[in-house]
Amino acid sequence: MIDPSLRRPELRPVWLAFHDRLSSGRPVSRVRIGPLDDDEREALADLLGLDRLPDTRPFVPLARLEKAVTEACGRSVRELLTDIVGPLGNRAAQRQRHDDERAGLWVWLETHETVLSQPALADWVVHCRVTGLVDGSVGRTRELLSSALTVLAALPAAAEPLPVFAARLVRGDSHALDDGTRLSALVLRALSGIYGIDAPDSAQQRRAVWTRAGVADDALSSTVLAAGLRPLGDGMLSRIARLCSEEGHAASFTLAQLRAPGEFEVPAGPVHITENPSVMALALRRFGPGCPPLVCTSGWPNSAVIHLLRLLADHGAALRYHGDFDGEGVRIAAYVMDKTPAVPWRMSADDYRTALARAPHGPPLGRLTDAPWDPALTSVMAEHGAAVVEERAADSLLDDLAADGAAYY
Repeated sequence: MIDPSLRRPELRPVWLAFHDRLSSGRPVSRVRIGPLDDDEREALADLLGLDRLPDTRPFVPLARLEKAVTEACGRSVRELLTDIVGPLGNRAAQRQRHDDERAGLWVWLETHETVLSQPALADWVVHCRVTGLVDGSVGRTRELLSSALTVLAALPAAAEPLPVFAARLVRGDSHALDDGTRLSALVLRALSGIYGIDAPDSAQQRRAVWTRAGVADDALSSTVLAAGLRPLGDGMLSRIARLCSEEGHAASFTLAQLRAPGEFEVPAGPVHITENPSVMALALRRFGPGCPPLVCTSGWPNSAVIHLLRLLADHGAALRYHGDFDGEGVRIAAYVMDKTPAVPWRMSADDYRTALARAPHGPPLGRLTDAPWDPALTSVMAEHGAAVVEERAADSLLDDLAADGAAYY
């Protein structure tokens, strides 16, 4: 039972001050109280057995208060404070837990599969760290970043309107990616890093980035070039592909055609992918109607490109990708390999050295990011400082097509 005198309002400043300091989680030997009025000074003097009134802002030793409280009620200061004020905390431990949680958040982001598979996102990760926590909350920040990573993993989209795309991916919220939302800004900044462009600062620029990522793409304007595909079946897509291949031409498929119902079955075998249409043109010139299966991304792959590559992979095709040896070419390659089961085709550091020896005076490299399939590639490129466009390696690529073409038939 606590002596009622210990609950006097005049002692309230003492209990609050000690409760605050003892909740810090740090060692406490004395606590400064006040400023106290005359009644509060008298109450403190009575409690501690002082022969005169203390100062208006006195230091009170914990040991002396402990002795006075024990004599008054037989309890410790901590027990008394818990009863009068409430449970004591441990702010030092809370801060440490928060710091550990925050550090764990950034490790989680840096090592996330989507980030590791597309090293162009490294600057975005730095931006996220510099921006800091959402409302100081690790949990809310992780939730936002998880949503952003979910969206990035789902791109390029299949020509969905932005509200439909958002509702499908972000807890059914069709407004989650509306212009001006925190999530929309975060995703658009990530896409800017992937594409190697400045972050959009106008509504028109933001719409352009979304369109590039396949959101609200027109299913007719999103197209992909393919050559040498001879799918089985009598569906429209199969017939178009076979007819073009038999005549030694490339076919341009729209996303709408690729998504149309109908049988489409491609014999399992290698399908090579190039970044530039000129390489496909050289292949058709050399092989004509006998051109092995070849798909062109025409730079950054749109929704139609990714849809076709996934369709081919689903039917057992072994996808092999080649692109330019420059900063953007490495980012495009990483993107294709992240979004599809494609593997690199003559895209190693040794392949770069070989190609560079044949074309030593290439254009500047541009911004370099890591190549997930070969950690040595970008460092070797930076050492030499020259890009090798895909066309300069065309002879080697066409020789590979000639050798691998027989495996397809």
